[in-house]
Order: sequence, then structure tokens, then C-alpha cells
Amino acid sequence: MGKYLISGGTPLEGEIKVSGAKNAALPIITAGLMANSPSKLLDIPMLRDVTNLCTIISKMGGKVQCSGNQVMIDPAGLTEPEADHELARKLRASYYILGVLLAKQGYARTSLPGGCNIGNRPIDLHLKGFKALGAEIRLDHGIVEVKANKLQGERIYLDYPSVGATINIILAACMAEGQTIIENAAREPEIVDLANYLTVMGAQIKGVGTDLIKIEGVKALKGAEHRIIPDRIEAGTYMVAAALTRGEVFVRNVLAEHVKPLIAKLHEMGLEIREDIAGVYIKNSKGKLKAVDIKTLPYPGFPTDLQSQMMVLLTQADGTSLVIETVWENRFMHVDELNRMGADIKIDGHSALIKPSHLTGAEVTVTDLRAGAALILAGLVALGKTNISEIYHIERGYENIDQKLAGIGAMISKSNDQ
Repeated sequence: MGKYLISGGTPLEGEIKVSGAKNAALPIITAGLMANSPSKLLDIPMLRDVTNLCTIISKMGGKVQCSGNQVMIDPAGLTEPEADHELARKLRASYYILGVLLAKQGYARTSLPGGCNIGNRPIDLHLKGFKALGAEIRLDHGIVEVKANKLQGERIYLDYPSVGATINIILAACMAEGQTIIENAAREPEIVDLANYLTVMGAQIKGVGTDLIKIEGVKALKGAEHRIIPDRIEAGTYMVAAALTRGEVFVRNVLAEHVKPLIAKLHEMGLEIREDIAGVYIKNSKGKLKAVDIKTLPYPGFPTDLQSQMMVLLTQADGTSLVIETVWENRFMHVDELNRMGADIKIDGHSALIKPSHLTGAEVTVTDLRAGAALILAGLVALGKTNISEIYHIERGYENIDQKLAGIGAMISKSNDQ
């Protein structure tokens, strides 16, 4: 399982490179199964979630080869319509197999997916979309089964702009007959990246990046080469790390457009930020920062996946800050651990009130992926030593985070002790 051991108080300086986006890589790898020939995917982060997905695909008969940050996926041999139940329960993105196989062979079966326990995350909107396209749905003791003799394009309104549902409906609609229109669609960059890959494969998709997506079904898709976009949440985590430690860091491989809400808040706090075609430069030369209020929203609003990291930064701000979480109901599980390190954070429903505090090292436990990132950040600024356990959560979403941070001066190491 392992632990991260951190000695805080060192300013971060230098250059750190962001990996490819996990939340783009997972649906894109799965979409490779829809083609009639192999695909070559570049800048794939070698994370626990990625390796689990590749194992699922291999067990279904697909051929997956990983070399460095490159994945070759060959759907030729794909015969098994059912994802490995044990692995699927560990991986939220396993539900993309439903949309892919429903489109390609009219049938799929898998366990209801797992992932971080950050709130109620039903797949009702996914199933609503599949049903609108003509699929029959069966749920039985945690197993979901979808089947259709033929998928027919339809107009689908999402009650909430769900990223997962938007992606799954796009996947299923790519090979349905006629036109599918998704209203109130999610607009995240990872969806745009998937659509770009599908378009090179031969799909006809318009409007991605807006809340109205139109898809004209095609009969077949071909394999393609595609490079995954940078991970905006990893980038934001390193930007916050630089701000926390009074550092000066160039975060390489960032699309600044994807982190605009974070840049705006960091500017508001008084940080020096410069955007470059190759990344983002951030410097904290003022020490104390201004308190700000944050409300998480679907993209292009402030991302829920950066809420916990920003909460750590706000403990070092001058004044009281308010964080309102509107996306997930259990997204404050990191607060108890931060308070154990000396933070002054009070929760009231979906709101958290943060007052300035001096953090001190402690033994803390990771409860979910982004909470883990927050605890690493807290350790970087805390006085003394911080030991972080249950780090497998962090390794689901951050590639070599300890090595990357150590490369810019962080006193962090990994221990394999239980």
C-alpha cells in the first residue's frame, strides 16, 4: 500500500511537467474498441485506473500494449461482452464499456462501477440515454445489462450536465442510425478530446464544448493516432503547491484555457501568474495571500476536483474564506484530516468556512483521490513531518507525483511500509 513521508517548509522552485489527462485517457482508450483497426494513443498517464482498464479490455479479448506513455489498442479479438466484475467495481470509468459495446455489437454487461466515495453517483442518466436510443436495460443485484438490435438517433435532454453520461451517449450514438442531439450536455475539455479522437476515426460530431451536441451515426470507425490533452487537475494541483510554499514554478504542458477559473482565483489572492504557450508560470513573492470565496460548478466553472487543494491554500490566506460545494455531497472528507493538522475549517452542509491557521505535520489517511492531493499539499507547508497512508487513492490519478514534486525541491519520499 505504501505511504508518503513529507517534511514541510521548503519553497518549490523549478519546472514540473504535467502528464496526460486521466479523465480523457480512460474514455479514449475504451473508444478504441469501437474501431475496425488498431489505434495508437500518446501521452497516456500510466496510472492505476489506466492499468485496470487495460486489464479489463485484455480479459474481454482486446489487445492492449503499453510502452512508456503510449498505448496500442487492437479491438480485433474482442469477443467477451462482459467486463471483469472485480476490476469494474474499482473503476468508475468502466461504465464506458457499456456505450462502446452497445454501439459496436448491441450488447454489454458489467458491474455497477466503483471509484472514489465522494457522493451518490448513479448512472441513471447514462441508462436514460441508452434507452432513448432504443436499448433495453436490465439491472439485477449490482449488474447492469444493455442490449439493442438497432440503435436509433434521438433527441436527449440531460437533467444535469453529467460528464460520464455525455460521454457514454456520444459513444453509443456514434454508430446509431440517424441523428442524435444531446441537450444540456457537459462541456469539459476531456469530452472535446474524446470527440476529436472519434472524429479522426470517422465519427460525425458537432457542437462539443457547448451544451448542444449533434451526432450523425456512421456504419464503421477506423483506428487512429491521437495525443491526450494535459491533465488540468494535475496542473492546478502543482500551481497551488507553488503558491502554498511561497515558490516559483513553471508548470509545463498546461493548456491555460483549461485552468482559467483557477488562474482567476489565484490572481484574486495576489499571486503572480504568467501564461505561456508551453505552460503557466506562478510565483508567490508576497507571503500572505488574500482570502477568497469559491463555489464549485460544472465546467467552465471552478472544478470540484480542485476544491480540496484550494482549501489547503485558503488556510494560509489572510482572512476568512467560504467554499461552497455544489457538485458532490461527500467532497469534504479531507476536512477532518486537515483539522488534525491544525486547520480551522468548519462545515455546514455544502459549505465550509476556512480561517487562517498554522499547519503542523501529522499521521493522516487518504479517503479519496483529490483529498489525497490536498493532504500532500498540506504536508508541503506544514511544520514538521507528515505521514500519509492509503496512498493508492492518489496513485489512481497522479503519475509519479512524489518524484515530480521532489524534482522541484519538495522533501517527499515514498515508503512501502504498511
